[in-house]
Amino acid sequence: MSLQQKTAFGYALVLALVASLNYLPIPGLVDDQGRTFGIFALDIYDDALHLASALWALGAALVSTRAARIFLILFGGLYFLDGLLGCFAGSGFLDLGIFTWGVLDIPLQLKILSSVPHLVLGGVALVVGLRR
Repeated sequence: MSLQQKTAFGYALVLALVASLNYLPIPGLVDDQGRTFGIFALDIYDDALHLASALWALGAALVSTRAARIFLILFGGLYFLDGLLGCFAGSGFLDLGIFTWGVLDIPLQLKILSSVPHLVLGGVALVVGLRR
């Protein structure tokens, strides 16, 4: 199994876990306002996005190195751009938040903090996907 396939498989696991965060009975994981870790307000659209991404990653990991590389590059680019938009707007395009809520009037630090996961996931995926 290639590095790209292993990485895509890891993404499948991480994204499936993220999709399940709102449904795990772990005290303190989701606060009384529905925010995961007190930062992220994950809704059904976010969960569907993360689950679809997990299935895409798993399928790519199982098919071939080429499929995993394509997944990592496309996924990485989309998630990284979504994270960049989140840093400026507070909402992204992948879950249609920028169209639903527009630019959010929240502190810059919260915009950046809530965008870090997509920036990191996207950036790492791009680096591994582009590696030969």
